[in-house]
Formats: sequence, C-alpha cells, structure tokens
Amino acid sequence: MTADRLARGVTDLLAPQVLVIAMPPAVGLLAQGWAGAAWGLVASALCGGVPAAVIAAGVRSGRLDSHHIVDRSRRPGPLLAAVAGVLGALVLLAWLGAPLLLLAVVTAMLAALAVAVPVTLRWKISFHAAVCAGTVVVLAYVLPAAPVLTAGAALVALVCWARVRLTHHTPAQVAVGAAVGALVTWATLTAFGVD
Repeated sequence: MTADRLARGVTDLLAPQVLVIAMPPAVGLLAQGWAGAAWGLVASALCGGVPAAVIAAGVRSGRLDSHHIVDRSRRPGPLLAAVAGVLGALVLLAWLGAPLLLLAVVTAMLAALAVAVPVTLRWKISFHAAVCAGTVVVLAYVLPAAPVLTAGAALVALVCWARVRLTHHTPAQVAVGAAVGALVTWATLTAFGVD
C-alpha cells in the first residue's frame, strides 16, 4: 500500500462525520448499556447525520469538492448545518432528560465548533484532527484512561500525518486542530463534572 493510499484510507475511516456518528452510541453503550446507546443514537442522528446529509447533497450538486470539504471557502454552509444539528441535539436531549455524560459530550461538540468555526473562516484548521482528538478524550472518560490516551495519541498523530500527506493541511493546521479538539473537550467534560 502506498503512503498516499494509506493517507486516503485514514482520512476516510476517521473522517469527522464518521466519528461523530459512531462515538455517541459507543460511549453511551460503554457508560450505561443499551439505554445509553439509544440516547447516543439520537445524538448521532442530529450531530452527525444532519451535517453528513448537507455535505452529501453539496457533493452531489457539485457545490462541494468532496465530503472532506478541502476548499475552505465552501465550509461555512456545512459548518452552520453542523452547529444547528449539534445545538438541536443538545436542546432535545436536555428536554428529554438524557444522561449527564451524553449532554456533556454534545456540549463539548458545540464548544469545539464555537472555537473551530471562526478559526476556519480565516485559516483552514483541521476538523479531522480536532474531532479525532476530542473523541480520544471522550473515550478516556469511559475506558481506562492510560491505554486510551496512549493509543489515541498515536491515532491522532496518524490522522494528522494523513491530512498533511494529502496536502489538505499544513503541520500547524493539524496541530491546532488536535489541540482545540482535545482541550475544549477536556475542559467541557471537566466543567460538567463527568467522572
């Protein structure tokens, strides 16, 4: 397998929409069994499904270059859809009485978007790196932290390498993305008092 093929595979497998759809039900299942997974599916549908549908429609119509939205100037619309989906999920889950962990995770998504969206309007921060790093931090709250953080750091580094290898980002853009994802997620979960 060539380096470029590996980079494309990593980019597709660990794309933000993939992680945002997969992570909430997995975290819910790990933390609270099948009931938690059901709450997580609601979060996945809104936080990941809504922006994924908007992006897919944009790619089909030719307005977007790919589901990775390489052209930064095309990001605002899908990012606003992501903010709307996450905000809608947060309101609905709070209204329905979802578990604290899931509310904290969705709030962390919203907080990360609140930091990353204004940045990407001027500079192309890596959402791949941000979402991957944030996912690692969330998983470290529900699984043994040391092995998750060790393996997760390697995974985030792999995602960062892939994005730079494909020339979709610079080293600085992936580093800032990873830092934003990890720090904002950690701060949000800490503020919620999630153990």
